[in-house]
Amino acid sequence: MSNRSELRELAQEIVDSGFAGVQLRVNDADGEWVGTAGVRELGGTEQPPADGRVRIGSNTKTFTATVMLQLVADGLIDLDGQVAAILPEFGFDPRITVRMLLQHTSGLFNFTGEYYEDGTVAPGMPWQGKEWVEGRFAAHLPEELVRFSLSKPARFEPGTDWSYANTNYVVARLVIEEVTGRPLAEEMRLRILEPLGLADTFMPGDTQVDLPEPHAHAYYRYEEDGSETVVDVTRQNASWISTGGDMVSTTEDLHTFIRALVTGRLLPAPLLAEMCTPESKAHYGLGVFVQETPGGSTVITHNGGIAGHGALMYSTPDGRTTLTAALNYVDDAALSLAVPFQEATQKLVKAVFATESKKTEEPKETEVTEEATESAR
Repeated sequence: MSNRSELRELAQEIVDSGFAGVQLRVNDADGEWVGTAGVRELGGTEQPPADGRVRIGSNTKTFTATVMLQLVADGLIDLDGQVAAILPEFGFDPRITVRMLLQHTSGLFNFTGEYYEDGTVAPGMPWQGKEWVEGRFAAHLPEELVRFSLSKPARFEPGTDWSYANTNYVVARLVIEEVTGRPLAEEMRLRILEPLGLADTFMPGDTQVDLPEPHAHAYYRYEEDGSETVVDVTRQNASWISTGGDMVSTTEDLHTFIRALVTGRLLPAPLLAEMCTPESKAHYGLGVFVQETPGGSTVITHNGGIAGHGALMYSTPDGRTTLTAALNYVDDAALSLAVPFQEATQKLVKAVFATESKKTEEPKETEVTEEATESAR
């Protein structure tokens, strides 16, 4: 992709569609391109930092799935083993397997609420509106989120359907911690963050509320008695979402991670192939979506949004082209920017991956050398 002016225009178009700011990073055959548009903070004029820290939302799931599959590779976890056998104290349906957690086929109730095809909604734990804004510094244990989910009816019989549920990845966290005897944050640091040099990526835990500088600001809007209130929610305790989406990273770290993942640096080839083999309904593998772009290319991806912050993460299966981005915006209970978010993402993907030929082979195991890493910066 050589038309960098198109990327600059798209970045501005994203801002014009209602977002406060955007940070884009593209690595491809032409090298690396980094750009920003919009503002770091509402009411200000400074653009977002080019590689600012951002709450990456559901991209957390890809990191968590990678750790889980590393434990499978080490023989510590059986991918098709019963979750109930590992965590007997919760009373899980014995048909639920580790694979079902990673692929969202367990049927477990989503603790952030269920949205059914007929338009009905089953409320979950508070994560929207004034109630969430005023309680956003409260700490929640992952066990609390799981037990809340298990107190609700399952969405479907295990293994019979697909439905995205944050609960799956909080249970995955508990499985990892039970098997290793260490917090997931520590396991992730040892297995992914330190080996890849991801110095700006971390799990905040249930006590940290501050987002280290530099960063763009996140906002939440709610209405009460006919008046609208906009609150800066950059500072929050993300334990309310746990490993459904609590991690912090940067566009550069996300690029390094997804490239290392698809090129086999983090997982042996057979497990990487399983990770990138999607189910049929939503094309979700084990912690990643496997999608075909408008131009016919295959991309490995996950995106995420959390209360005014969002992150995009895309790569071709060979890791030669990646797109990572960070967004800051004003969120609300109506998810008013959901459609603009989707439209902006589709345009970006089309622009970045349009020249990629369609690849049908599985990701190859390739060593990422220091020279290659430096040349991509």
